Amino acid sequence: MAFGPAPIVVFACALFLAAPTTEPADTASHRGVELRSFRFVDTSRVARFRNGGHGPRRLLTYVRYPGSGSGPFPLVVFGHGFTATPATYARLLDAWARAGYVVAAPLFPVENAHAPGGPDESDLINEPTDISFVISQLLAANARPTSPLHGLINPAQVAVAGQSDGAEAALAAAYDHRFADPRIRAAVILSGAELGGRTTWFGPGSPPLLAVQGTADTINPPRYAMQFFRAAARPKFLLELLHAGHLAPYTTDLRELTIVEDATIAFLDHYLKHASIRRLLTAATDPGLTRLLADT
Repeated sequence: MAFGPAPIVVFACALFLAAPTTEPADTASHRGVELRSFRFVDTSRVARFRNGGHGPRRLLTYVRYPGSGSGPFPLVVFGHGFTATPATYARLLDAWARAGYVVAAPLFPVENAHAPGGPDESDLINEPTDISFVISQLLAANARPTSPLHGLINPAQVAVAGQSDGAEAALAAAYDHRFADPRIRAAVILSGAELGGRTTWFGPGSPPLLAVQGTADTINPPRYAMQFFRAAARPKFLLELLHAGHLAPYTTDLRELTIVEDATIAFLDHYLKHASIRRLLTAATDPGLTRLLADT
């Protein structure tokens, strides 16, 4: 189906930063990646839990960055899916950090697997603002001489990413007129959808988009990705993973995960580091496994 310019098809409030906390064993990083955790607390907004409790929005955030090199590096803020945690995506996040990015993954307070009373998906509407809040806290830490993140982040090179519900939150933080953060320069949306219906606004100058979608995904079916991809302004890319499901391409299916790692890094490198776009076309090409729609 044609839409817009013909696509190329390639087969293939008090806010504060607390001291770093000890890294949980299940988020241990791989060689070449430094990992710290920070507790960011937004006292201007409330987290309400299924057990009846409530309190300020506490965002334990895991920050990965290259183990060598002094920066500054581009920043990617990643949102995890419903009932998951950032540790679920450790290999993908490590790959981005090794490629030269500061990668920050907040633990959403109400949707994560260990939320008091159990995860509650109704809190998703609050997560785009969580993402912007984390960006603000990280940039403040970057500017603070006493912070371990001092000077590591390039404030002009900020991207968002996410998977499933985290992808919906990232999509909203980049494009939804209710939440769009002008600091965001690129968005990577993994098995995502629009948040709360057709509220996404892709105006002139909106960030470049890379959507990745498994064609056998039954949680967020392919039509959801196609819907926002069609509406998006150029430049935009939709990488379809043929016969792939909802979570495995980003976590456990190593063949698909390798494609996702290579394609997302090539996309981020092009739009944040000005690398050649040809790397994305090559990374996304694996006959029988991928199909890439591109409109640049």
